[in-house]
Amino acid sequence: MTSSVPANVFGEMIAYYRARAAEYDQWWNRQGRYNRGADLNDRWFRERQQVYSAFDAIAFSGHVLELAPGTGTWTRRLAHMADSVTAIDASPEMLELNRANVAGDNIRRIVADLFEWSPDRIYDGVVFGFWISHVPAERLATFLQTVAGAVRAGGPIFFVDGLKEPSSTAADHVLPKETEQIMTRNLNDGRAFGIVKCFHDLRALTDICNDAGFQITVKTTPTYFYYGIGTRTIQGELHEHK
Repeated sequence: MTSSVPANVFGEMIAYYRARAAEYDQWWNRQGRYNRGADLNDRWFRERQQVYSAFDAIAFSGHVLELAPGTGTWTRRLAHMADSVTAIDASPEMLELNRANVAGDNIRRIVADLFEWSPDRIYDGVVFGFWISHVPAERLATFLQTVAGAVRAGGPIFFVDGLKEPSSTAADHVLPKETEQIMTRNLNDGRAFGIVKCFHDLRALTDICNDAGFQITVKTTPTYFYYGIGTRTIQGELHEHK
């Protein structure tokens, strides 16, 4: 049985991402400790492009909510699609890099702990990249219900995260065991932090999303990523047809 995550880990996770902000993109770009050699790097970049293509095909519009935007990988693409983007992250350092990387008067950035956050309006769509694995199993349903409450009926949702593959992370990291939801992460300077890292069962994740109010399909790339695409359902629609 998987143990619940102690409350202190959530504060430590925020501290980790604040401290990691300046080196965060090394992971996405396979640099430094994340460089796994030409063959695995090439596979990573091919699969990354597959996820980009799936995201771009959604064509978000209107007012879009982005949770855990980090340094701006998805914000940059959203800013060209949407009338406005509201980007919410617990790390002000990440949001400053996001601002430096993505110019645009249509982006609103808010510092907030996503486990304490509540929506201030209804949005036309929602995106979260590499965040859902930081939501422990015991909080997942509540989190997704909160997100669903922020999205209009018919609005699109997209999320992406990593499959459990050792070469997806730094060479000095060890992935958690099946019954664990906490992983030790190191920075380049050697500092270590405990963070939530939950590799959700994808069938269960799909069911929880659907119960929360999103009709989604989860797809995977061959090695590294999974991503969910769908829409906010009309309230009660799923339960009426089960």
